[in-house]
Amino acid sequence: MQKQLFFLFILAATFVGCSPLSKFAHKTDVDYANTITQEELKELLTTYASDEFAGRNTGESGAEMAVNFLANNYESMGAKSPSNSFTQDVHLVEYKKPTASVSIGEQSYTIGKDFVSFGSVVDTTFSSEEVVYVNYGIEQEGYSNYESVDLRNKIVAMRIGEPMVNDSTYLFSGSTEPSAWSSWQGTTMRTELAKEKGAKAILLFVGDQIYPSLQEYYDHSSGSMKLKQDTLSTFYNLYISPTMQQSVMADYAENGEFKLNESFDFSYENTQTPIVAQNVLAHVKGSEFPDEYIVLSAHLDHVGTNAEGEIYNGADDDGSGTVAILEIAEAFQQAANEGNGPKRSILFLHVTAEEKGLLGSRYYTDVEPIVPLENTVADLNIDMIGRTDPKREGNRNYVYLIGSDKLSTELHQLSEQVNAEHAQVELDYTYNAEDDPNRFYYRSDHYNFAKNNIPVIFYFNGTHDDYHQPSDTVDKIEFDLLENRARLIFYTAWELANRDNRIIVDKEFE
Repeated sequence: MQKQLFFLFILAATFVGCSPLSKFAHKTDVDYANTITQEELKELLTTYASDEFAGRNTGESGAEMAVNFLANNYESMGAKSPSNSFTQDVHLVEYKKPTASVSIGEQSYTIGKDFVSFGSVVDTTFSSEEVVYVNYGIEQEGYSNYESVDLRNKIVAMRIGEPMVNDSTYLFSGSTEPSAWSSWQGTTMRTELAKEKGAKAILLFVGDQIYPSLQEYYDHSSGSMKLKQDTLSTFYNLYISPTMQQSVMADYAENGEFKLNESFDFSYENTQTPIVAQNVLAHVKGSEFPDEYIVLSAHLDHVGTNAEGEIYNGADDDGSGTVAILEIAEAFQQAANEGNGPKRSILFLHVTAEEKGLLGSRYYTDVEPIVPLENTVADLNIDMIGRTDPKREGNRNYVYLIGSDKLSTELHQLSEQVNAEHAQVELDYTYNAEDDPNRFYYRSDHYNFAKNNIPVIFYFNGTHDDYHQPSDTVDKIEFDLLENRARLIFYTAWELANRDNRIIVDKEFE
């Protein structure tokens, strides 16, 4: 009996030894995670965020170079596409920076200096008779500036800020700290509220704290974009400088009364040009559940150059997320080549026009999902993971996580467990708070998956002084952090792909 068992053991060992997969059978997720290295990340990013790519602005040659770079890398590593091509055409319409003029009596005002405007309205005019003033333009918690006000087809004028109980206490916060209505985000909140009430435009007196940032953004802006499928907008914003505000407002009172100084005439013109940009897609096919997909997403674009020719390289935003996905993809592809591929499929999705309003990801989810949304298990979105938030100086082994618990309790628990077992990164949920005034949950490409009730995790290092500046360059990237965060995301994707059951969605998008 012992001789027979010994013979069978030798036979089995010989058979296994002859298998082409035998030398890989012992490999684990750790082995593949360790193929994600600082050196390779740096090599990729040094090219991707170089001046040669000219800031990767959507619709320009630098973005086309970025698309080719990604497609070539996927082809070289032996990855396949879930469609007939590594690219997906995204049909957009570009609106150039608008020209506009305002006259109040004999005084003329210049766009870009006295006021700024953004949007996709082709042309329009209005006069003072169409303007309704609503003070702060707020409606919240029993407080409203819109009582008995009909805004249908009106231009609504309002100011930034919010009511206070006394000289130091804000009404909504009940403290000395203002709410989101007083922040940059407050401009968006006012705009959306005015739209809901039927207004056709908003004149916002933003004050001397916010106007310089808007003016700088206008100076650097090349215009705006929309998906071709979008209805042409008839709504537009005018952000009024403090200097111009004094001329516009003749009779101002806290009770909301408002009169224009003299006749107010406004004209606005824009041009539209169709363009075709590309998303980039590659995948590793699952061995047991090939029709179920984990999506890893990052945006491939940045903001190009400014009027002075300075290049916005976007090394962190989002070069860091882009090259992290390439390295993660290579690790999964190697596992598949060695017979250790994931049970579920992994889709590597690089989207265009994030900087123009999350357009590439919205095209993918709302117009042409290559993988049916009902087959999409989760989206792990990576947008800026190569730097340290100044608020985290001295405690840099962290990453901000946003959205992990919004739709799936199970995803959140899995994320925590994977990190504890493998990466030991501090998972910081500061920006996951429901009352986060930055509203980052709504500001990157995961949002277009989340709104379709697909669980998401957004990995983010926070903003810094180089955010959307020419100084966001490769030499500022902390590659040890980038490596560790990329490995964390790999481990999380590996666990999602290889668990026996698909994670459960137990919450609704809000």
